[in-house]
Amino acid sequence: MYRITKEFHFSASHRLTGLPEEHPCARLHGHNYMVVVELSAAELDAHGFVRDYRELAPLKRYIDEALDHRHLNDVFGHERVTAEFLARELYGWCKARWPEVTAVRVSETPKTWAEYRP
Repeated sequence: MYRITKEFHFSASHRLTGLPEEHPCARLHGHNYMVVVELSAAELDAHGFVRDYRELAPLKRYIDEALDHRHLNDVFGHERVTAEFLARELYGWCKARWPEVTAVRVSETPKTWAEYRP
């Protein structure tokens, strides 16, 4: 199995409700997010790729237009926009365009990751 990844970045704010008042994520705050999309294939295409990285440019456009420097609660219409939620949402967006997508990872900080891999 061949596996490739591509990394994307954006900055955004959010707030998680239902947490104790003293929990830092209950307050309005922001992150510099990192998104890693993984694609896999048993065979390479005629050019020797799982998929040409350039074909993933629509994801950068989507992130830049829909997520970057936005309040994610407003974007998604609820108060539970966690890294786990973002990983699943971005996985669905990517999988609808590229069948080779096998996972999406989202990081809110350099030491934390959430991954969606069906």
